Parts: sequence; structure tokens; C-alpha cells
Amino acid sequence: MIRKILLPTILGILAYGFWISPDFKQIAAGVAIFLFGMLALEEGFKAFTGGLLENLLRRTTDKLWKSLSFGVVTTTIMQSSSLVSVITISFLSAGLIPLAAGIGIIFGANLGTTTGAWLVAGFGLKVKISAYAMPMLVFGIILVFQKSRELKGIGYVLAGLGFLFLGIHHMKEGFDAFKGSIDLAQYAVAGYPGIFLFALLGLVATVVMQSSHATLVLIITALAAQQITYENALALAIGANIGTTITAIIGALSANVEGRRLAAAHLIFNVVTAVVAIALIYKLAIAVDSISAWLGIAETDYTLKLAVFHTLFNALGIALMLPLIGKMVEFLEKRFQRRARTAAEPRFLNDAAFELGDTAIEAVRKETLHLYDNAFDIIASGLSLQADEILADRSLENIVTASRKPITIDIDKEYNDNVKNLYAEIVGFIGEAQTSMTSDQADELFELRAAGRDIVEAIKDTKHLQKNLSNYLNADNIDIRREYDDLRRQVARVMRQLDNVRKVGEDSAAILSIDTLKMEVKETDNRFDQNLDGLVRKHMITPQMATSLMNDGSYAYDVSKHLIKMGEILFSTGSMAIREAERSLALDDEEMVVLMEEDVNNQTGVNR
Repeated sequence: MIRKILLPTILGILAYGFWISPDFKQIAAGVAIFLFGMLALEEGFKAFTGGLLENLLRRTTDKLWKSLSFGVVTTTIMQSSSLVSVITISFLSAGLIPLAAGIGIIFGANLGTTTGAWLVAGFGLKVKISAYAMPMLVFGIILVFQKSRELKGIGYVLAGLGFLFLGIHHMKEGFDAFKGSIDLAQYAVAGYPGIFLFALLGLVATVVMQSSHATLVLIITALAAQQITYENALALAIGANIGTTITAIIGALSANVEGRRLAAAHLIFNVVTAVVAIALIYKLAIAVDSISAWLGIAETDYTLKLAVFHTLFNALGIALMLPLIGKMVEFLEKRFQRRARTAAEPRFLNDAAFELGDTAIEAVRKETLHLYDNAFDIIASGLSLQADEILADRSLENIVTASRKPITIDIDKEYNDNVKNLYAEIVGFIGEAQTSMTSDQADELFELRAAGRDIVEAIKDTKHLQKNLSNYLNADNIDIRREYDDLRRQVARVMRQLDNVRKVGEDSAAILSIDTLKMEVKETDNRFDQNLDGLVRKHMITPQMATSLMNDGSYAYDVSKHLIKMGEILFSTGSMAIREAERSLALDDEEMVVLMEEDVNNQTGVNR
């Protein structure tokens, strides 16, 4: 409802402004060109997020000062705190970084955004930057039409910078011309009434443009043309700082609870900083004069002094809030609690995860782990074993021998209730996410989808295995009972070993240990076939039992095989290069057969 009213109102005000003043057109066009430049710049930097930024973010969030530095540096480079906020929310929603690290990045981004004011005040107003804009636009647009993702990214960055420079030029020219017809400085309001009024105007302008950078450039160019007073400019800058939280809030609407917590932290920081800045504005102005004199800034160079003020009050906000991050995290976790979800509901798939390729991959990986957790209970019950016992430290032989009571479970119902819809959500998410990814990232998603399919197939094989297993669990024939116990133990061992690999995480040795597990499963299956032949020859089991056992041995082997294939993909969490190296070292089926034949030949030679 608000949006329906807001847009026509803004368009009406702009149309009226164009009608009464041709100079206003130039200012508005400058703002529009500047905002378009920011969009192009963001698009360009997104082209380089396929690994570089994500890996950097992972390595720079283990300590608070690193998170803070990351926010400052990335915002300085990209000149967009909005993009940094969106990226941070995306990573937080995918579970790649903790909330405290996300808050540190947001704090740093607020300080990093002050570099834009320095660049415009110190360079943009003193040099004819439109001369630099034209070559950037020409080269940038040429590169945008290239097929290479990297060249496209460079093109968007160049074009974005060109539009930024061109927008600043038009705003500056517009305010200079505007002064000949209307002097806006006559509407200045002194004292605290003016501070509150212009802070509100700065907030509204930033909400409308969704860019504190654009608002600051507008303030600096208006101040340079003496269309606003220095005091009112300070208040506008404070209001712009509050207004910039709107981007994070909008981004958090499509995120999970972690994203909403971060947006709330951003709002709290900016509001507290603004309140402190307003309360101490005259004392801060005196401090700005002292710092400016020390830096050699002229007393009447109000644009550079505004940049000093903007940096000072943001730094003051960080100094005040940094010691309180721990308490802020506690407050936000209590205030924004996770909604209770059913086992079948996705926990990590949300629109925020679409922002970057790596966050989408990580969201799918964690959701597929969730799928496996649901499947784990179903498979364990299908074996008439308790899931927690499989993961315990006790001997599996003792656990299987002691578990004689069949667990009644409708695998079809459990699959439909807890697995089918969740797997469908994962497949649907992958289908949407892959459209904006590199080929390597798309391949990674396809592998994760295959891991999900292996989980589903393992459940279906368990369903086939369950019926006869339940019948023979307490059979009078000790031989058939022992064989089915061996099948249960084989699958349970695979489940336990995969859980050990999962706990270790990025240890390549643990991932490669799956090869050993493959060999063991294959050897167990071979021994099973040999035992079956012996039991039939010696008439220790009936032909009907033998048929059931033969089929169920195949199902048990397939369950193990599907789970191992899933584990090779799902439990490798390092970089893409590391994952590829691990998988290239892993044995395929043919290599495993060769090794087993060599082992048999060696044993035969020893026996001779």
C-alpha cells in the first residue's frame, strides 16, 4: 500500500520540479546517472564473486577485527555498502559466517562508506571528472558485450565508474546553475530544529534512492555550491546514515532469521550512532575543526570538513558499539527466534542465498545434509536399529545382536512426509540458482543434486530390504538370522563411518578414507555371496530363504553404495580445487576391482 502511494508521489514531485526549473532537471539527471552507475558497479563486482570474495570472507571472519577490516576494505573498493550488506546477509543466511562476524562486517562497511565522501570532496569537485567519464564509458560498454564473464565484469566496473563520475558532474553543474535562480540556503534552519529537520530529509532522500553514497554526493555538491549551510549538511549526513539501513532491511525480508538479525543490528548501530552524533554535534564540529587544521584542510573548505565529520561520527559509533557486540548478539538471538519447522521444511533455501553462487551452493549442501539426517532415521529404523545406537561407541556386532525387536515403520509414509517434498524443494532451488552461475558452480550443484538422489535411492532400497529382514529377525534358523544380522551390520557400519567423516570436516585424509570403506563393502559383499553358496550347498537354509537372502544382499549392497557416493560429494567442504583433487584421487569401481584381484592373487601366492 505504501509503495503504491510513494511511487506516484515521487514521480509527481519530480515532474513538478522539471516544470518549474530546467536546472532541477540536471540535478535529478545527475542523481539518476549516479545511481545507474552504482548498479553497474555492483553488477561488475558480482562477476568476481565466484570464489575470490567468498574465500576471502571465510578467512577474514574468525576474529572480530578481521571482520571489521573486511567491511572497511570491501566497501572502500566497491564503493557500495549496500552490496556488502547484501553479500553479508547472503553468507549469513547460508550459515557460512556467524552473526558476530556479520555484525563486524556491517560496522566496517559503515566506516568504509565514508571514503566515498573523501573521494568526491577531495577529487570529484576539484577536477573535471567528466573528462575521465567518457573513456571509461566507451571502454566499459565495449567490454560489457564480450562473452567472457571476467571481461564483462571489468566492463561493468568501468561503465559504473564512468556513470558515477558523469552523475557527480551533472549534480555539480546543476547546483551551480540553480543558484542563479533560486538560493536554497535561504531555507536553512539554525539550531537543533534545523538538525532534526535536515536529518529527517537526509533519511528520506536515502530511503528513496536506497544509496547513502548518492545522498552524500548530493549533499557535498549542494554544499560546494553553497545551496545548503555547513550545519544543515552535517545533519543531512547523519540522516543518510540512518536511511542506508533500508537496503539491509529489504534484503533481510527474503532471508532467514539470521539475515533479519543482521538487519536489526545494522539498524541499531546506525540509530545509536545518529543519536550520539546529534547529541554531540557541536562538540564534534569543534573536533572536526581541530582535525581539519591538523590535516591542512582550509577553514572554509566545508566539503572536506563534511568528509571529516562523516568519518569521525562513524568511527565514534564503532568505538561505542564494538564492546557491546556480544550483548547485541544475545539480544538479537532472543528477539528473533527461529520458527519451529517440521522435518520436511527447508531450513537454508531462501532468496538471499541466490545472491551469490557460493552461498547458493552452501545452502544446497546444508539442505542436503538436512535431507540425509531425515533419511538416516528412516534407514536405521528400516534395519530395526536405533539411529543413536548406530552413532554410539559400542560394538556394532553387540548392538545388532541385541536388537531383536522389529521396529514397525511405514517407509513410504516417512518418505512422503519427511523426504520427498524436501528433495523437491532442493531440486527446484538448484534449477533456479544455476541460471546465474559459472559452469564450475553449476557442476557443483549438479553433484549435490546427485547426492540427494543417492539418499532417496538408499531409502527405496531399504524399503525392499525391510520386509524379509523383519520376518527373519527372530527366525528359528540361526544361519539365516546370522546372515541378516551381517547385512544390518554392513549398512550400519557404513552409516557410522560416514558420520565420522562428516565430523572431521575438511580433512582430506578422512574423505579419502571412504576408499577404504568402498573396499570393505565390496569385500563384504563378495564374502556374503560365498557364504550364501555354502549355505545352499549344505542345505542349511531353504531355497526360499536363499532367494530372499540373495535379493536382500543386493539391496543392502546398493544402500551402502548409494550412501558412500553421497558421502564423497556431501562431506567434502573445502574449496572447489580441493574437492576436485580429492575426487580425482578417489578410486572408481574398475580400479577397486583391480586392487581386489591383486589382493586375492597375493593371498593365493602366500598360501602356496
